Amino acid sequence: MFKNYKSMKIKEKLLPVAIWVAVPFLACAQSNKTNENTLLEEAKKAIAHSNAIHFDLYAKNDGSVVELFAEDACLLIPNGATLCGREELAKFFKNAFETGGVRSGKLTTLNVYGDGREYVTEEGLFQVFDANGKLLDEGKTLVLWKKTEDGWKDFRDSFGSNRALK
Repeated sequence: MFKNYKSMKIKEKLLPVAIWVAVPFLACAQSNKTNENTLLEEAKKAIAHSNAIHFDLYAKNDGSVVELFAEDACLLIPNGATLCGREELAKFFKNAFETGGVRSGKLTTLNVYGDGREYVTEEGLFQVFDANGKLLDEGKTLVLWKKTEDGWKDFRDSFGSNRALK
């Protein structure tokens, strides 16, 4: 195979060894990337499902919407204190329904960032409507999702209106 092995430079001698060592690592790296893509796709599907049923649960006005949130979730509401725990979130949603006039809405995901293992971040948009379907507000969201025993749950939810302050 190597007729002039002694005259070969060290780089030439080590190249076959380097290739032999590198190939399994490259294959492993590709496998990890594929696994991350699969995990991220699973997270995206769970987020899409949660967003699709969010306002259906909200419209019941029975607190069931908080089941989409982790036990230790927090809402980082604009112009107000951070609300943490499902009990506080339930109060927020009940108040929005009863005094804010919000009856329905739409959540749109723009991007999901992360590796899909423990946490992912969703960048999105929201719209909320009154009982007649009139747009009350619209804006942007940034949601940190947490993988729990019960699946992906909203863990930290921050949102803000696109409307100018008066």
